[in-house]
Amino acid sequence: MRPRSFEIGLRIGILNRGRFDAITDVPGVKVGHTTIIEGDSIRTGVTVVMPPGDNPFKRKLPAAVHVINGFGKSVGLIQVEELGVIESPIALTNTLSVWRMADAMVDWLSKLNPGV
Repeated sequence: MRPRSFEIGLRIGILNRGRFDAITDVPGVKVGHTTIIEGDSIRTGVTVVMPPGDNPFKRKLPAAVHVINGFGKSVGLIQVEELGVIESPIALTNTLSVWRMADAMVDWLSKLNPGV
């Protein structure tokens, strides 16, 4: 297993790190991941970061974006930039699966928030 940043003496930012130096140190944040492996050539997957609470649309959190390499595909970055909040889980996946994740997110949020 690779060492964490603090294990090699690297300090990022001014805030204290959590117990595990991980995003899941933030109370209520959940992370899920799945990997698909088929044959010798297919390696893909998705990671979803779920904000605290059961309904991120009703409990919006302050957020910001920063794009380093604009080559990948994104959904929702402009909205975060304009509103300054997130109102859904954050999904990370490969370029060709972005739209499938967006469809799944809209379906899930629509069921959770009828009439929206």
